[in-house]
Amino acid sequence: MDDDSAVDALLRARAEGATVFDTSDVYGLGHSQRLLGRMLAQVPRESVSITCTVGAFKGTGVNAYSSLNLHGQVEQSLENLGVESLDVLTLHHTDFGPRDRYLQEARETLEAQRDLGRVKALGMRAPNRLAAGTATPGDRNQVSAARFDFLVQQLGPKVITTPFNPLSRPPEPEAADSEENEDIFSFARRHGAATMIYKPLAQGLLTGKYLSDAAFGPGDVRSRLTTPVLETVERGLQPLRDRFGATPHDLARVALLYCLKRCPDSIVLTGFTSSEQVAANYAGLETELSDDDFDFVNTTYAGLRAELEALGQLRAPEASVP
Repeated sequence: MDDDSAVDALLRARAEGATVFDTSDVYGLGHSQRLLGRMLAQVPRESVSITCTVGAFKGTGVNAYSSLNLHGQVEQSLENLGVESLDVLTLHHTDFGPRDRYLQEARETLEAQRDLGRVKALGMRAPNRLAAGTATPGDRNQVSAARFDFLVQQLGPKVITTPFNPLSRPPEPEAADSEENEDIFSFARRHGAATMIYKPLAQGLLTGKYLSDAAFGPGDVRSRLTTPVLETVERGLQPLRDRFGATPHDLARVALLYCLKRCPDSIVLTGFTSSEQVAANYAGLETELSDDDFDFVNTTYAGLRAELEALGQLRAPEASVP
C-alpha cells in the first residue's frame, strides 16, 4: 500500500477506537515509524499509546543490547515517530551475549531511559517456545521457562507480548495458575505484567483467503505454507463459512472475537492493508458471539488444530504454522 493510504488507515483505526499502536525499528527500517509519526502529528499524543520493539536490528554492533545500540535505537525511534517518549519499549529477543555479557549494561541503559522519561515502561517479547526443559543454546525462538523467568525478574517488564490465535493452545483459566507447566498468560499474571498478543489471524491464514494454489514471493514467510496445510485450513474453516459468512471479513471477525474471548485481559494487535479492512474489523466487533456460537467456534478451531497437529504443522505451545 502507498504511504498516504497507510496513514489514512492509521487515522481510521484511531477514529474507530484504537488506542495502542505497535511498531518496530525493523519494519521498513524506520519507514513504518515515520508513517506512524505522520498519524501522530494529527492527533493528541495523550490519546494513544505507542509500543516499539527493538533488538532484531543491531547494525554493526556486537550485540543489539549494548548500551550504545539501545540508546541509539531509542533515540532514532523517537525521532522517526516525532514524539518525546515511548509508552512501551519491547525487547525483541533474550540474547544478551555470551554469559549475559550485556545484560547488566542493558538494564542500566533501560533504567536511565526510564529516569529520563524517554521510555515509560519496558516490554519483553515472549519466545515462540517457552520450553519446560533446557532450550537449545543460541536458539532465540526457544527459551526455557526458568531462563525467561530469570530475565523477567532482572528487567522487570510491565508488558509481555506473545503470538496467539485460534490455532494456539487455549490459555488455562486463572484458577489453574501455577509455576509448573504454566502458559505465558498465567506467567505474566504471576509477574504482574500485562499481555499483548500478535498474529491473531495467523498472518491471514484464518481469513480463508489463501487457497491451496496460493503463491507467495521469495522471502515471504508464508511461502512455507505447504499445499496440505492450505487444503486442511480451507476444509477446516468451511463450518465457520457456513455459519457466519464466507468472506475474509466474516472469518476475520470470528477469529478476532475468539481471541478477545480467550484473552479478555490482553491487547490484541492486528495489521491492515487498507482503511476498509480496518473499518471492517471494527464493525465485526460490534456484535459479540453468543455462548452457542462460541462453543461452535471453539469446537471448529479445536478440530482444525488437531488436523494440523496430525500433519506435524503445529509446534506446542505456540502453535505457529511454518
